[in-house]
Amino acid sequence: MSTPVVGRFAPSPSGYMHLGNLLAMLLAWLDCRALGGEMVFRMEDLDPARSKPAYRDAMAADLRWLGLDWDRGWPEDGGYAQSERRALYEEAFQSLAARGLVYPCYCRRSERLAAASAPHPGEREHDGGCRCAELTEAARAALDFSRSPAWKLRAPDETIMIHDGHYGPFTQNPARDIGDFIIRRADGVYAYQLAVSVDDMLMGVTRVVRGRDLLSSAPRQKWLIETLGGAAPAYCHCPLLTGGAGKLSKRLGSLSTETLRREYRGEEIVGRLAFLCGLTDRDAPVSARELVSAFSWEKIEKEDIPLK
Repeated sequence: MSTPVVGRFAPSPSGYMHLGNLLAMLLAWLDCRALGGEMVFRMEDLDPARSKPAYRDAMAADLRWLGLDWDRGWPEDGGYAQSERRALYEEAFQSLAARGLVYPCYCRRSERLAAASAPHPGEREHDGGCRCAELTEAARAALDFSRSPAWKLRAPDETIMIHDGHYGPFTQNPARDIGDFIIRRADGVYAYQLAVSVDDMLMGVTRVVRGRDLLSSAPRQKWLIETLGGAAPAYCHCPLLTGGAGKLSKRLGSLSTETLRREYRGEEIVGRLAFLCGLTDRDAPVSARELVSAFSWEKIEKEDIPLK
């Protein structure tokens, strides 16, 4: 008996979505629907300082505006916002701790707020100069405990391969290529890598479609899921839309949906995105539903796509 296909939307409400986000959401939906799968909508509001209700509400409206629906999840169903799932992350954390896979880190760099968010290009995910993993119990006891530690995962020293559905084989040795990485911040907020892995595992996600800037996270997430006793999903990463400043980002406010929804119909944006990524041969309005039957990853560009 085959495993049911389950895809997911997983936006972070730290700003309005932009065209780059919408491309990834469209491809995730098309991939899932073309396989007859179930779509889940998860709200990745891990960081209370950066997550805003206005952005969260706008994201659900943005997806509906594009004609992208879902079968279960936020906001209709409880337990699909990461802010509601802390106990599940704590359980996974304790499981890893019981096996000696985590350790406290007192380095100030370990406390940076970005740990709760998906990594962005150019951001370091660990401090290469950290020596906290080497501290003995006696040495730890001598430290100043007026500051709470962050907690890091001991990165596995093994080669992990994923077969990306769009870019092919991708290998990584986390210990060598990434190093130990934060899974819980000093303020108690669980980090992106752990929360996403737990959520994909417990929600039964079998296919993850997202921007290629997160390709380097896939081996670690696969390892975490399997270490916690789950089955890792298949990964398909997609090209990024780029503007004059590189990758489009909510941080730059590039072509946000707040502006787009005032000026365009959803079918116009779907048609434009489909044309830019190679799904169609002309820039014309089209509904997302009309694209399902002809969807294929073989049509999608591999190189990043300059916004024209």
